Amino acid sequence: MSQFKMTFVSVRFVTRRYVCQSLKKIHTSSSSSSASSAEYDNKKKEEIDARRKEIMARGLPKQKAIPGVKQILLVASGKGGVGKSTTAVNLSTAIKAVDPNKSVGLLDADVFGPSIPLMMNLHDTPILNQENLMEPLLNYGVKCMSMGFLIDEKSPVIWRGLMVMSALDKLIRQTAWMPLDYLIVDTPPGTGDTHLSLIQNLPLSGVIIVTTPQSAALQVARRGAVMFQKMKVPVAGIVENMSSVTCPVCSHQVQLFGDGTESLAKELDIDFLEKIPMDSQISKYCDNGTPIVLSMPQSLIANAYYRLAHTVIEFLKKQPINNT
Repeated sequence: MSQFKMTFVSVRFVTRRYVCQSLKKIHTSSSSSSASSAEYDNKKKEEIDARRKEIMARGLPKQKAIPGVKQILLVASGKGGVGKSTTAVNLSTAIKAVDPNKSVGLLDADVFGPSIPLMMNLHDTPILNQENLMEPLLNYGVKCMSMGFLIDEKSPVIWRGLMVMSALDKLIRQTAWMPLDYLIVDTPPGTGDTHLSLIQNLPLSGVIIVTTPQSAALQVARRGAVMFQKMKVPVAGIVENMSSVTCPVCSHQVQLFGDGTESLAKELDIDFLEKIPMDSQISKYCDNGTPIVLSMPQSLIANAYYRLAHTVIEFLKKQPINNT
């Protein structure tokens, strides 16, 4: 009986051992199969993603530098009426004043509402050179091109998107910019076709976001900044326009809207470049076609634009120069 019991125990032990080993093999095989399946799925997903990117990239234009232009800086804003064109004009002329040896250009990319002709006091029609390229108009040492030079100032531009993109391409590619160290581009408000076309077609060195401290303007400025970040365009920083008003009696600065711009800069992890106060002299000299950095060079406002010019120059020194 004792021998039978031992034999039974031995059989049960052996059976358990083999069953355990079999289960272990099954578990190991199952784990290996799961790992292999997960690895296969990941590899398949990577192949699909790569294929999708390849297909999507087929219809996109390739970035091509403008002959003779070393660096391109956009001045953008999500919302209209925040002083973007004023900033572009005074920044361009300030850069030229700060570094006279550098050649500076100003492109008005707002086809529907060009402001550069008025602000730069230029109203002639560009002539064609021997290469059949338009010669940019020159004032204050800055080369300028705008749709406003090509149409009557009272005539509205009633075009669809494709016509606008074609006109913009001509302003960019069929202008004799060469030679040019910096091309400042005054863009229209929003985040539409013009911005995408510039991003996709040109090797951009950076962008400046212009806003006012109002919540409505800041919300739209946020969208614009995020768009440029997603499109891998270096954001030089944000400029706050109309941040305060100067008392005509005591020259005290009165804040108008709060510090929302600083909070936005921290949120987006971009530099807060400059505060430009509200002053009637800015609009007065812009309307007369004489930027305030030249007409009142010793004023507080002009000094703010000069500081901005120095900051932009230092920023562009860190960016690659286009092979032209």
